[in-house]
Amino acid sequence: MEKFYVTTPIYYVNDLPHIGHAYTTIAADILARFNRLMGRRVFFLTGTDEHGQKVQKAAESRGLSPKEHADRMVLNFKRLWKTLNISNDAFIRTTDEAHKAVVQEVLQKLYEKGEIVKRPYKGWYCTPDERFWTTKELEDGKCPECGRPVEELEEENYFFLMSRYQEPLIDYIRKNPEYILPETRRNEVLGFLTSRPLGDLCISRPRKRLPWGIPLPFDDGFVTYVWFDALINYYSATRYLAPDRDVQWWPADHHIVGKDILTTHAVYWSTMLMALDMPLPRNIFAHGWWTVEGRKMSKSFGNVVDPEKVVEEYGVDPFRYFLFREVPFGSDGDFSEKALVGRINSDLANDLGNLVSRTLTMLQRYTDSVVPEPSGVEEEAKRLSEGILPMLQEHLNKLSFQRAIDEIWRLIDYLNKYIDTNQPWALAKRPEDRDRLSTVLYTAVEGLRFIAIYLWPFIPQTAERLYRMLGYERFEATLREMAQWGGMRPGTKVSGPEQLFPRIVPKRGEAKVEKSGERKEETGGEGIIEFEDFSKVKMKVGRVVEAERVKGSKKLLRLVVDVGQRVQVVAGIGTTYTPESLIGKEVVVVVNLRPVTLMGVESQGMILATGQDRDIVLITPERDVPPGSTVR
Repeated sequence: MEKFYVTTPIYYVNDLPHIGHAYTTIAADILARFNRLMGRRVFFLTGTDEHGQKVQKAAESRGLSPKEHADRMVLNFKRLWKTLNISNDAFIRTTDEAHKAVVQEVLQKLYEKGEIVKRPYKGWYCTPDERFWTTKELEDGKCPECGRPVEELEEENYFFLMSRYQEPLIDYIRKNPEYILPETRRNEVLGFLTSRPLGDLCISRPRKRLPWGIPLPFDDGFVTYVWFDALINYYSATRYLAPDRDVQWWPADHHIVGKDILTTHAVYWSTMLMALDMPLPRNIFAHGWWTVEGRKMSKSFGNVVDPEKVVEEYGVDPFRYFLFREVPFGSDGDFSEKALVGRINSDLANDLGNLVSRTLTMLQRYTDSVVPEPSGVEEEAKRLSEGILPMLQEHLNKLSFQRAIDEIWRLIDYLNKYIDTNQPWALAKRPEDRDRLSTVLYTAVEGLRFIAIYLWPFIPQTAERLYRMLGYERFEATLREMAQWGGMRPGTKVSGPEQLFPRIVPKRGEAKVEKSGERKEETGGEGIIEFEDFSKVKMKVGRVVEAERVKGSKKLLRLVVDVGQRVQVVAGIGTTYTPESLIGKEVVVVVNLRPVTLMGVESQGMILATGQDRDIVLITPERDVPPGSTVR
């Protein structure tokens, strides 16, 4: 059986977890879930980094020992991983006795090989980063990494002779283009390595200055530098935390890190492994940072995103989905609640949610919620559904999460259009079309089965819920076995329609109105109308039977809508909807407006929608109703 080993960084216990920690860990979770579904043995490792000067100082300020401080801070990460539905196989702590033993074993081996030497050192030390810098490396006399003040220190320390491996590492990166991804980060590392001599790495601190660390096995007067200790976790975990000790887990398939710690992993860790004659990981992937509404996250700005609060407000699956659909993994992204709500309403509620609701509603109405026997196979639907799996494998192998989700959404869009085109509600009225109706309904519900299994790595709670709605208890086979057309058994009883993702609407008192270019809060009073005024508005449910773009406009569409009689409506929804996607869709129409002419085309009513620009969502009935039904 194939194995798959993926890691996150071990997170520093002086930080409360934020969106960046969540982003990295969910990425690893997606990969772990996908590879489990593919039938591979998976080891998914995350954990915490608990040694160093910052931990010691923080503990002292709280009147705790460093270990007591770490024990309390670790709970924040473990609680968040549970909230985010993270499926890690192990949680490593650098205070684990087994980890410390492996670190000392590695140190002793390198020392005996002559890869570690003792020498005096004078340099500028940054306490927050726990790192020495040369005078040339300082920026305006401050740490080039974090911009904070440094202090000059002179002391004896132990050094790993990293400079020996500059040329071998350059050669390795050039010969293995997928070792560091994305390509921009690979080029950064090569630029760093080829533009200057690589120095040796200070790997110790005197115990008299920093007692909180792992003692060097060959000199008890020193403890291990935090990065050297931390990086070894990826290997030490395979020795005592891996789920199956019979598997040779090292090397890892992916180290997923933020771009701020790429050099540490791509240079320090790589050269350490070379010195140990150990294979390097298959890939180090450095993703981008999240800003918040265009600004860098900062405690001083008060804009650090707390994942637990976002999940409490919007749900775990919408949060997971947003992070990996919104931007390509590797690029920087911008988080805003407006963008999150837009994704929920457009993608999850409208595209996916409506597809599930309308399919199960039609099964309930036309077959008593029993999966019908199809009269044939829709080859296009079969080819598309089965063809997504190799594309998922290709994209996820490169950590292209956004493109993988796009593949799944192609199927969702196809099925929505398939229903609109085939109009099961019309087929159900004609006895001679019962066989065709059975095929259309079977195709739609079988498509939902594919969607459930493909979405599981990304939004597992929703995928499992949908799978149960289709009459299954759990995923009982590998993805290759499940991704074969015809898995939905005729005669299976499915559940009635359920709302997977309720639309998000502004809370009362928070709705914003625009007037004369200004945004104001609607607090009541202004704009209030009497019931008699509202009762004059007549709205009906209609079904779109014709749709085309208005010549000369990117936004306007001309629609012919059946509301008991056919009316022509001009709607400004063309930036979100294509004409072909609207055929057969049910909409709500205001039918007693005075006709107006827009771009030379008469409009005899108005379609109700929400949102703006490229995030417009049509207001539609919860289930199919006859055209012309009055909205009350």
